[in-house]
Amino acid sequence: MMSARRIGAAVVIDPEHHGIGILTERDILDSVAAGEDPDAELAAQHRTEDLTYASPEWTLEQAAAAMVRGGFRHLVVVEGHDVAGLLSMRDIVRCWTAAEPPKPSQPQPATTSA
Repeated sequence: MMSARRIGAAVVIDPEHHGIGILTERDILDSVAAGEDPDAELAAQHRTEDLTYASPEWTLEQAAAAMVRGGFRHLVVVEGHDVAGLLSMRDIVRCWTAAEPPKPSQPQPATTSA
């Protein structure tokens, strides 16, 4: 489902486990590399639960600084007790640059410097 939507992470809320988690591409790749069947595994078994949460009032600078300090690329944004969204490092970079993202059907040529 994540691949079809071209996203790298998803918020996981499991009523049997307290709290919010996040499942990333890396979590899935680690599971596959360990020989586990992704069609038989539950997201709750592979989610990261020890998260840093962001507030909707945070600036992009604060969010980026938290990601760099924590060594992760995604922040769950929480407002009160509800998930308000998921912010990725890619989201921040897109806001900080005027470049248009490449269209999925048009690969970008590689550039090299002399």
